Amino acid sequence: MKTSLYLFLFISLSFGALAQKTVVPGSADIKTANLNPGKSLYTIYYVKDTSWTKKGTFTHELSVSGNEVKLVSNYSDQNNKWYRKTISSADAKTLAPLAYKFEGPKNTFQLTFGDPITGKFHFFDNRKDELVSVAPKEKFVDYNLAEHLFTTLPLSVGYKATIPEFYYDGKTKKLITNYIIKEVKSFQQRSPKTGIHESWLVTVLEESTGAIYYYVIDKSKHFIWQREMSMANGMWEICVNEELDYQPIKNKFNKEEALAKLEKGNSVITGTSFARDHARRGITLVNINKAQYAPKGTVISIIPNSPYLVEWKEVNKKLRKGKKIPEVPIDPNLTQCIKTTKVYDDQGHFEFTNLMPGEYVLMTSFGYTHAYSYSYYAGTSYLMHPSGAVLSSSAVYNTATANEGANAVIETLVTIKTDGEKLKVNLKDVR
Repeated sequence: MKTSLYLFLFISLSFGALAQKTVVPGSADIKTANLNPGKSLYTIYYVKDTSWTKKGTFTHELSVSGNEVKLVSNYSDQNNKWYRKTISSADAKTLAPLAYKFEGPKNTFQLTFGDPITGKFHFFDNRKDELVSVAPKEKFVDYNLAEHLFTTLPLSVGYKATIPEFYYDGKTKKLITNYIIKEVKSFQQRSPKTGIHESWLVTVLEESTGAIYYYVIDKSKHFIWQREMSMANGMWEICVNEELDYQPIKNKFNKEEALAKLEKGNSVITGTSFARDHARRGITLVNINKAQYAPKGTVISIIPNSPYLVEWKEVNKKLRKGKKIPEVPIDPNLTQCIKTTKVYDDQGHFEFTNLMPGEYVLMTSFGYTHAYSYSYYAGTSYLMHPSGAVLSSSAVYNTATANEGANAVIETLVTIKTDGEKLKVNLKDVR
């Protein structure tokens, strides 16, 4: 029954394809103005049931120069042990293929599209080059550009089309196979970075293998959010767009300038880091050791303040309030511009040298023991008449001491006004 049902579905899909329009390079449906030049990063997952396993990444870098579209794709596994690179070029108006190149760990392969299509395999194990010459009769798109062609089409609910694609790896007998767009429906793509986006869910059949693909294509910006491909035994390959162009922070971080401020000046910051508690949980407290100094060895950090850092804090503060979109990761270059020192005694003292004039953020955190005394209700005292009647009453309070763990998290701004200045600061957490 399963085999019969599969044959029935395959025949039905094949006959359905005959009724659809065929889109080839130069077709009126292709609007290359919808292509999105730039670099995209996708993470590859193998998914079964609720289990997602990262298998690698790939990048697409699309560029348009003159009359030529160029796509450079780089694939690597999660351990960077396997890779491949493909380079495709096509006519910028029609997407008619011009050239293709493959680079892998064992060989390279390149094609020039013409009549006939010519090329060669070059092997890294001293085998002789293999020349290629093939001449397919029908029009086609380079398989490497096929999914980008989908983004140029006038997608709408119910849109259908057949796209012939060319693929050759030295073993392939059938040079042209069809990608068949079976269904297009509206879809809302939820991005963890930028929220919900109105999109198209495009169902594609790869005729030669029977594999089903689902593409999520943004309705307004015409790029691919996600690609899902059916595999054996209920497994799916899902490729997720990581939104490299997501830049909520408008200001740019200047690494060279930040490093210079930390190393090329003559100013000094000396200081004391401590915590001071006065009250806790609404109970009046008397802190036995008011100045809780940062222990010897506590790390103190300093970062040059900048428009980028100020904006990064403000943006993430708003995102935390909204609770819908994750916070924006900090520029990794900034983490390389954090200078540290350590408290060198038991009174919380620290020093920074070689600083240039400017504004800086000082930060530290440390744990300490909060020792305090407090009063508590111990009962009621009564003045009694010999007859046993209560004449008056008053509350009785006792005092006690206690200890509890506390944690100080301190951040403060300081400004060095002139080169050579020696600035003293108190890095304190007062509660």
